[in-house]
Order: sequence, then C-alpha cells, then structure tokens
Amino acid sequence: MNAEDPGRIVLLTASHRVAPGLLSWPAWQTLHAADHVHCGEQDQPQLPYLREAGITVTPGVPDAQELVDACAGGRTVVVLTGGEGNQPLTDQLARLAGSGRVQMPNLELLPGSYDLPGARLLDLVQVMDRIRLECPWTSQKTHKGLAKYAIEEAYELVEAIEDGNREELREELGDVLLQVVFHARIAEEDEEEPFSVDDVAATLVEKLIHRHPHVFGDETAETPEDVHAHWLRTKAIEKQRESVTDGVPLGQPGLALAAKLASRVRTAGLDVPLPGSGGEGDDIGYRLLALAVRAQEDGIDPEAALRAAGRAYRDAIRAAEGVG
Repeated sequence: MNAEDPGRIVLLTASHRVAPGLLSWPAWQTLHAADHVHCGEQDQPQLPYLREAGITVTPGVPDAQELVDACAGGRTVVVLTGGEGNQPLTDQLARLAGSGRVQMPNLELLPGSYDLPGARLLDLVQVMDRIRLECPWTSQKTHKGLAKYAIEEAYELVEAIEDGNREELREELGDVLLQVVFHARIAEEDEEEPFSVDDVAATLVEKLIHRHPHVFGDETAETPEDVHAHWLRTKAIEKQRESVTDGVPLGQPGLALAAKLASRVRTAGLDVPLPGSGGEGDDIGYRLLALAVRAQEDGIDPEAALRAAGRAYRDAIRAAEGVG
C-alpha cells in the first residue's frame, strides 16, 4: 500500500424504490474490495443483504476529515446512502477540497441501483399510507366524503389542458392521481371487500391487455377506427349490456350526457327520433339536446364548445369592466 496514495471515497447510492439486494455488479465488487464500509441509516434496506454477503458495515458516517484520514495510504472507504445521496457529507468534502490544505482522496459517485420508470409511484403509496395513519383530516375521510373532490380535480385537469399550461397540467394530473391512490388506500380498510392500489392497477392492466388484442394478441389493427371497433366489441362481450345506454353516467353535465347518448346510438346503428317537448317550459332543453346531437354528429364536443364560448363571454365581461 502506497503511503502517499490518498485513496478514494465511494458514495454508493442504493434506491429504496428497488428491491433490496438488487445492486449492480460494480457495486458488489466495490463493496467486497473496500477497506471500510459505512452507513448512516439504521433501516437501510440493503444492510441485511450486505451482512449475508459477508460485508462488514460500520454504523454511522464519519465527517469529511475523518473520511480523508481513513483513506490515507490508498484505502477505499465506501459510504452507503439512499438514492438521494448524502448532501451534508458532500458539502463538507467540497469545503475541505476548496480549502487547499488537504490532499483529497479520489471521490467517486457509484449508483448501486437505478429506479425503474414509475418508481416514484411507490413513494406516493408510502406517503399516502403514512398520511392516512397520522393526519387527523385524512384519516377520517370516506369514499363518499371524497367524491366531490374527484369531480373538482377532473374539471381542473380539463381546464389545464384547455389553457395549454404544461406546469398546471403536470400538477393537476398529480391531483387526479392523488384521488385514485387516496380511494385505494381507504378501500384497504374495508372489512368485507378490501382491495389495494395494486389490485386497482392489476385490474387495469388486465383490462388494457384484453382490450388491445392487436398489441398483445393475434388481432390486427391498422387504423384508429380498427382499434375503436376492437374496443367496442370487447366491451360488449365483457359488459353483456342489455341497452346501449348501460354504463352512461347520468350525473355528468347535460351537454356531455346528450353527446354520449348520441354517440352510443350512432355506433349501434339505431334510428331513434329526438323526443319533442314534454310540456310547457321544456322547449329549451330539447333544443339544447338537438344542438348537442348535431355537434356530436359533426365531430364536435358540445361540452368543450360551450366552455370555449363561456371563456370568450368571460373575457368580454372583463373587457366591459375594464379588467385586464
């Protein structure tokens, strides 16, 4: 061992979102060859697997100067951290290196494991679980009590899409996702029919695979129309509906409801005359129905069209008020 060799410090990051023990081969090689291995996290998920592999891990992390001293003579010291690293330690090392008074060891950042796409969803589930257990407001919420928020968040998402604001779109998608995770967490507590967010995801995965035989099976689809036809046939088999109106939520906004019914009628090839006025004062409703059906036939979303008109009206009102 060369006494003048300053050695090296390896900051080994291991994401808690990856199954413990699944370290990269360079990470295992470095751990086995290291002179000292330190870890400041008592509950670091990798520790049992390192012990099983015969690697001695010293609890706690020395300060920067102690690490430099431990590396003297060409030694390698590994500091095991979570996926976010150890910012205080790296700041200490940077200040020590900037002082110019110390011969610094080589500093290496070695990712021991990498997050897969969607790994942050595990964080979301973990955070939601803790909030459900510890937050006085969240712990009391029920499916029924949360229902209105799902509607509100969906509308805010639509507004962000129509505004074209990417930052708002990202945030509102998160708020919608929160509703899904929140309801799934509540569902885990049901005494008779509990299910978790994993069950929700599994059901969705199964549905998507089943409804995309042109991707996961032997069917072929060369156009969006072919895909839509596959989707409708599969849904018809799955749902075994008595009427084309089955599954259409009647609680949705009136124009959207009218357009959805018109779409179902047209897809089924039915000839259903629009109803006339049922009595005095009803004429406006039937005229709106006729306009919604016509818009749907022309490929226009009447709900979106009315919102666009409403926005223009709002701008005209603000202009009349002299509001910028």
